[in-house]
Amino acid sequence: MAEPLVLLPGMMCDARVWATQLTVLSYERPVTIAPVCTGDRIEEIASGLLSSLPAKFALCGHGMGGVIALELFRRAPERVIRLALIGTNPLSDTPQEAADREPRMIGAKSGRFEQMLEREILPRHVGGGPLRAQAIADMNEMALSLGADVFARQERAMQRRRDQQGTLRRITQPTLVLAGSEDQVVPLKRQEFLAELIPYAKLGVLEGVGHMAMLEDPEGTTEALYAWMRQPLVLR
Repeated sequence: MAEPLVLLPGMMCDARVWATQLTVLSYERPVTIAPVCTGDRIEEIASGLLSSLPAKFALCGHGMGGVIALELFRRAPERVIRLALIGTNPLSDTPQEAADREPRMIGAKSGRFEQMLEREILPRHVGGGPLRAQAIADMNEMALSLGADVFARQERAMQRRRDQQGTLRRITQPTLVLAGSEDQVVPLKRQEFLAELIPYAKLGVLEGVGHMAMLEDPEGTTEALYAWMRQPLVLR
């Protein structure tokens, strides 16, 4: 049987964000969508997941899910067969980025979560492509179902995340870095930097796409993941 695939959603997202990929990729292999709402720190979330994941698996994370994927690899590299990172920032927050999270956490906890989503957060997450309106609607639905407390907890976890540059240099498994050309959350240059640090990584860029590649270009994202899953495993 083909190797199992573990998908990790990003901030304010759940299994629904992977709907297209799950439908296509599960024809050939077991696919698990793991929750990322279960801890206050990236390390805590990764530790909790490791006990429930298969002995060996392919791993794909988006945004915060990509950060958790890197922490999973750091802790158990022998269990990760291949790795895909979508819209992922491998660096820790700068002091300014960390400070910028504080008003968002305060706003979410003070009853302004829905207003913040509509005016500040969601428009920045989605590019200007033809599926923009639907992607914003889908993300809004997921975010509201998860709620303000989960959002604030995820912001805090991201604020405290570690720098993973050392981890990147140790990755020799087949790796895909998939970026949207219009990503405002993790700019393309940051993702190009990520790909450069991973030996043998392949960089894919989806034109006209923002941070939410799976919703904005579901077919392009699925095709990229399908090709990544079919890359041969080469011992180096």
